[in-house]
Parts: sequence; structure tokens; C-alpha cells
Amino acid sequence: MTSLRQFLRWLDVSIEEVTPRTITRYIDFLIGRRLKPKTINCHLERLRQFYHYLIQEERHELVNPVKKGYSLRMPRPLPRDMTEEELHVLFGAVKTPRDRAMFMLMLRCGLRVQEVAGLTGGAIDPARRRLLIHNAKWRKDRFVYLSDDALRALGDYLRIRPESATQKVFLVQKGTYRDQPLSIRGIQKRMEYYAKKTGLKVSCHHLRHTMATQMLNADAELVTIQDLLGHSWITTTQRYCRISNRKVQRDYYRAMEKVMQRTA
Repeated sequence: MTSLRQFLRWLDVSIEEVTPRTITRYIDFLIGRRLKPKTINCHLERLRQFYHYLIQEERHELVNPVKKGYSLRMPRPLPRDMTEEELHVLFGAVKTPRDRAMFMLMLRCGLRVQEVAGLTGGAIDPARRRLLIHNAKWRKDRFVYLSDDALRALGDYLRIRPESATQKVFLVQKGTYRDQPLSIRGIQKRMEYYAKKTGLKVSCHHLRHTMATQMLNADAELVTIQDLLGHSWITTTQRYCRISNRKVQRDYYRAMEKVMQRTA
């Protein structure tokens, strides 16, 4: 086993003297060699199995130094942004004002699905064309702004929204829980319905990601997108926003034009 041989070559004590702190140092060593988290986790799992063998089969009186929680967090790939053609197909299938309003808030305002579910009437400021997203992720409040089509979609729904004791904007339309607040899972199931209907691979998060990418392609500042999305760290926004070839191409030609003007 290559990973075990590498560990033994690195080790400066006997295998019986290895402690959790030794394993932590070894993780740092592997990180320093620029191994990917998935590869490092494979190394750790093999070491865990090796010590398990020594304890269970060889009857060594040891405590396994590779704890179950010893693994590096794997980065989750972000969903791709949707093309204009895919958006046209999706929204062409959405016929109810409620669903259109919910999905437009994700696409134009970058709202998370839980923020749509938690939106209240008091948070809507149509005169200033903005929404107050209260107590969002990391307990942060923020304002987001309404584009013309998002404002129109929201207004179309509010005009037909039934009276309800709840302050939540989006309500269940049928069944036992009619006129009760629509849950996060309820919103996700509506998206799943349209995904199946259109044959698109789409989720609520795709719309939020598409908003970020579209704004970046339209030359919005990264810090502006960070503020609108409610990210605590700019590095999250940098990873979140996929820079498409269109923006790269524009930036290249704009920069080269300036370079050639200076050197002419």
C-alpha cells in the first residue's frame, strides 16, 4: 500500500507511539505536498484501517490514532448557471402567478429558497423597489432590489393572493394546508415539478447562481454581488460567480486596446 509506505517513511516515531497529534501533523504534511482533499482522505482511511487491523487482528493494545472525524471537508461543486434558452423554457412552463413570483425572486434578486419561504408582506417596499431579507443565513439582514420583471411578477401574485392570518407571502394553494405558509420543501417540490415537466436539470439554487453569473457578465462589481447575495466573505462570491468566456473575452480586448494605445 503506497499510502502506508509513505506514512512509515515520514514517521519519526514507532507506530505504537503515534497519537492524534501525529496524524494532524501528517495531514499538514500532505497538504504541503498539495494533495487534494479527496486524496488525503483516502490516505487517512487506509491508516485508520491499518490501525484497526493491528488492534482487532494482531491484538495490539493500542488506541486508533486516526479518529473517525479526521477528514478534510470536500468542496461541493456549485450548480452551473442556466442559459437564456433554458430560462425561456422554464418560465414558459410556469403558469401560476405564485410560482412565477417565487422563481423570479430567485433569478433577479438572488434569494435563497429559505429566504423566499420566509418573506413577509412587511419586508416588501414597492415604492423603493426593494425587499428586506431579515435574519437570513448567518443571521444577517440585507436589502435586495427588484427588477421590473420581478416587481411585476410579485405584484401579479399579490393581487390574487387570498386573505390569510399569516404574514408570510407565499401560501399553499391546494389541499389540507391551503392558505398556510408554503414551506421550503414545498417550494423545492414545485421546482422539481417544473424540472420534470420541461426535462431541465434545474433547482432553486440554479436560479440564484444564474443571477450572480449574469450580473458578473454585465460588469457588476464583485463586492456588489457579494452584498446582494449576502455572502460574508468575498472569496465565497469569487467561487460562486462563474466568469463566462464572454466577460473574459471583453476584458481581454478592452485591456489589449489600452496596451496598444500606450505602445503606439
